[in-house]
Amino acid sequence: PSGRDKVQAGTPSVDTGYVVRDGEHLSCPSRDGTRATSHSTLPHSWSGTAYSLAVSHAAPFRVQAKGKISKTAKRKTVSKFTIDCSQPVDDGIMDASSFEKFLIDKIKVNGKTGNLGELVGVSRDKAKVLVQAETAFSKRYLKYLSKKYLKKQQLRDWLHVIANTKTSYELRYYKIHDQDADEDED
Repeated sequence: PSGRDKVQAGTPSVDTGYVVRDGEHLSCPSRDGTRATSHSTLPHSWSGTAYSLAVSHAAPFRVQAKGKISKTAKRKTVSKFTIDCSQPVDDGIMDASSFEKFLIDKIKVNGKTGNLGELVGVSRDKAKVLVQAETAFSKRYLKYLSKKYLKKQQLRDWLHVIANTKTSYELRYYKIHDQDADEDED
């Protein structure tokens, strides 16, 4: 068998075991005697005529025997993000522990707050807040929550959230040009 065989309506293919029924559907016999058909239909102009059936096209419609479940190994992807709060913490205008508590209270997992469980972990290392997630988690969501915390603490006018690496943010002061120095030069 070359991979493409001419199949007449109602006859099984030699190499695939697939049957063309009435020129409409592809079907294959399973081990338990039932037939599984595909959802794709063939053009009506092909009914009753011989046509070629590719093995690669028919392969996705194979049926496994009952009790046999194919197991695929799924990798757990762990996302690690950091938020560096060292500048405002060193100046004493912000507390990293309250920011950590805010994140623990506000992070949503599966649409619910307070549902961190084993999937998301929030910890603190001095002035850095670390977030580890074993589920789909967006870095952008951390930026959103950080800005929300700054707004709540009324620090949004002086601090902003900047991405300094691919997996971390940093809270920095806005750069304000010294207007007094500009006036002295004039």
